[in-house]
This record gives sequence, C-alpha cells and structure tokens, in this order.
Amino acid sequence: MRVIAGKARRLNLKTVPGMDTRPTTDRIKETLFNILQPEMLDCRFLDLFAGSGAIGIEALSRGAAEAVFVEKNPKACACIRENLAFTKLAEGGKLLNMDVLQALRSLEAKGAFDCIFMDPPYNQELEKEVLLYLKESETADENTLIIIEAELSTDFSYVTELGYELLRVKEYKTNKHIFLKKRK
Repeated sequence: MRVIAGKARRLNLKTVPGMDTRPTTDRIKETLFNILQPEMLDCRFLDLFAGSGAIGIEALSRGAAEAVFVEKNPKACACIRENLAFTKLAEGGKLLNMDVLQALRSLEAKGAFDCIFMDPPYNQELEKEVLLYLKESETADENTLIIIEAELSTDFSYVTELGYELLRVKEYKTNKHIFLKKRK
C-alpha cells in the first residue's frame, strides 16, 4: 500500500498486521481521490475508523490543510503515527485514540469538516450510528462531503429519512463508496 499522489507520492505505508483492519486497495483509493480531488486543497479532513491512516494521509499529500484521524485500536494508532512521520505529513495530522462517537463529541464546537470519510467494520451498522450523530452535530454542515466505504450489500435506503442527500454511489467488486451531504 502506498500514497498515490501529491507531496508523499509513491511512499509505501505500513499496515496493521492481522485481520482487524481492511486497507483500501491502491486502485480503489486512486478512484476515490480522483472523485475527491476538487475538494482537497486546504480542506479539513476527518478520517473515522482510520486503520493505517492511508486515506487521511492521501488527503494530506494531496493538499488538505488538516487531517484528523480517529482510531481506537492502539496498534493501528502506532501505525498511523509511523506513517505520518515517514511521509513527513505529521504536522497536518492529529490522532485521536478513542471510540468514534467519543471523538466526535470531543470535536464539537471546533467547526465543520469539509470531508468526513469513514470505513467502519462491516455488518455492525456503525455507519448508521455515526450518521445519526452527525445529523445534529456541528462537525458536519450542509457543505460537508461525507463518504462511507461499505460492503456492496450494505443498505443505505434510510439516509434520506435521516436528512441526507445521496449524491453518488461508486461500486467496486466487493465494496462501494457512498457520497452524502446534509440536506439544507
């Protein structure tokens, strides 16, 4: 796994050993950031369930002003720290070693993020919990782009009822990205 483009282009990233994380493949990451590129310059990026930190690091490499990484697994946090140091992007990164909802509460009153990316463990409906929280949160506003990585079979039919606008669904062989914004 590597950084695809930007300041840290081609640098290899460490991953967390074992089956606790599923790193986003380089091909899927490249497709995702081709879609996100117009949003990246000077953006505030939030990487929830960050794993190795590859998505937030890619955002920093491509011009994000700040990336906040949220990960509760201590081994994954160590991996994120190493990857930030190795890519020389640590200055723009902030790591919160805690549960995602606890982290979101700690980020209240610090302004809305431009992009929020989440890749939660599959089949636990954690994305729904986060969307329920963000619905009333100041960490996301109607301009915040929310991207969820999920299994192909994950149902998102409820998002409009929660007050989100479904902007796009990008499907791959085994998973998909859902792009949302809060409705005004």
